[in-house]
Amino acid sequence: MRGADGEYNTGGMQIMKLLGVERRGSWLYSEWNLTYRVGWGHICSAAALIFQYTKDPEILTGDAYEEKVADVKDEAGVRELEENGYLTIRGVSEIIRVPLSITFYNQLDIVKVTVACATEEFEEADYKKFNLSMCQFMDSAELAMY
Repeated sequence: MRGADGEYNTGGMQIMKLLGVERRGSWLYSEWNLTYRVGWGHICSAAALIFQYTKDPEILTGDAYEEKVADVKDEAGVRELEENGYLTIRGVSEIIRVPLSITFYNQLDIVKVTVACATEEFEEADYKKFNLSMCQFMDSAELAMY
């Protein structure tokens, strides 16, 4: 439940949290801390959900040495991707209605999200406003992991 300051009162419970947001050119760059570290299967489940609601989705996988575009046509293909160090899904979100890029890191609890400053809602790198705009989207992605 949100308090008067707009923050959630979690009663000490661990939850996903927006660590920060900043504007660089025409993009908002943010970093999120997941509730728990996640493995490859969890990441693919979240990406499969996002894939369903993204126009012209593109998925990249890689590690410190190599990055490649994954040849996937549907959510099932996303779930079957070979394990790697990270997975990025990008395209135009049908939910928030702007271009975005989300990078999940295998065995870590960090997610990096980049959102285009294409609407009034995403013009400023204001922590509270951005958190309100993206929190439900990110919570849904995390819930899809389980």
